[in-house]
Amino acid sequence: MNTLYVGIDVSSKTNVIYLMKPDGSKHSNFKVANSLDGSKELVKRVLSALSSLSLTEISIGLEATSVYGDNLVYFLREDGSLTPYNKQIHVLNPKQVKKFKDSYNDLPKNDYVDSFIIADCLRFGRINKEVYLDDYRYKALQTLTRARFFAVQNLTKEKQRFLNNLFMKYSSMTQEKVFSNTYSTTAFAVYEEFESAEQLADMDLQELTEFIMIKGKKRFPDPDAVAQAIKKAAKGSYRLPKTINDSINQVLSISIRSMRAMDAQIKEFDKAIAEQVKLIPNTLQSIPGIGPVYSAGIIAEIGDINRFKNQAALAKYAGLAWSQYQSGDFEAEHTHMIHSGNRFLKYYLCEGAWSLTCCDAEYKRFYDIKYKEVNRCQHKRALALTARKFARLVYSLLKNNRLYISPIPK
Repeated sequence: MNTLYVGIDVSSKTNVIYLMKPDGSKHSNFKVANSLDGSKELVKRVLSALSSLSLTEISIGLEATSVYGDNLVYFLREDGSLTPYNKQIHVLNPKQVKKFKDSYNDLPKNDYVDSFIIADCLRFGRINKEVYLDDYRYKALQTLTRARFFAVQNLTKEKQRFLNNLFMKYSSMTQEKVFSNTYSTTAFAVYEEFESAEQLADMDLQELTEFIMIKGKKRFPDPDAVAQAIKKAAKGSYRLPKTINDSINQVLSISIRSMRAMDAQIKEFDKAIAEQVKLIPNTLQSIPGIGPVYSAGIIAEIGDINRFKNQAALAKYAGLAWSQYQSGDFEAEHTHMIHSGNRFLKYYLCEGAWSLTCCDAEYKRFYDIKYKEVNRCQHKRALALTARKFARLVYSLLKNNRLYISPIPK
């Protein structure tokens, strides 16, 4: 071997570096600032080590630690002074590094030890890339799709908090699901414009019907029935003390504004993603139900499909794989899904699979079969298995650059 191994423990302020010789012995370790000047000093000392040891290759590794290491990776990749050497940059899964460290007995926990572990992990060579770095288009798209992921998660949490407070004001209305969409414009108008369940219950039916027609822009096929259902639910709801009711109204009003803002934010992300994904030609949008957002979320996490040797490797990377439990002649029939994997890819594969079940007869049939096979966690299990099937399709289309053709129903 003729490689210098560089382990970097990254933090927001400093980077701790361990330079390891090809035989595993220490060359040096030092600390630099996590800044442009600090990175220049890092490269300078790495070049000095390469020259003094007469080495021609360099392997650099750091853990995937939020955004703190991204700028350093870009700098090292673009720095021309390292070009003459066979340079490899690896962004390692922190879980993998921790498992590797566990093989050593009684090592302390500090930044210098962590950088040593990363360098030694590189030396053994059994590593997986956590992110794809060879094409910045994927990273640019990934920035948008991951931001959208967190925006959707925030909206989901806000909706749950909203429902909890809505139950306080209109307990029966949330139980009976008067509105097909709890978060529609008409529903929000009812929640906001009536001070209490008692006021809504005492309102004249004709006036309430007119209110529903105006707020719903005459889209309800039977507004009178909706008004009657609302009055009935309001009558069956608890009556709150005025002080508590006023505070609940304030919380609901603020929550509604927050949800509207989040919805607008997600729509902005969708527009930006749709524009960015045009720069990366792919065949995933030929699948019914898979638009620019879901296809972008998938390809942004996959990168170049050729870095996965088969569809099983892709599914495992997404966390859509099941552990094995076998000993002697016994092998467990029921096993759990692995806890590792790329949660962003898993999310977009699951969302895409669920959308596909609504548009493709083959996937709808598969989901229904898996749903009926068990009596508990039916949707969760069926969706995971459908997403696993979808991962095979994604791999095949991207690998062969082919359009999707739905199987002809028998």
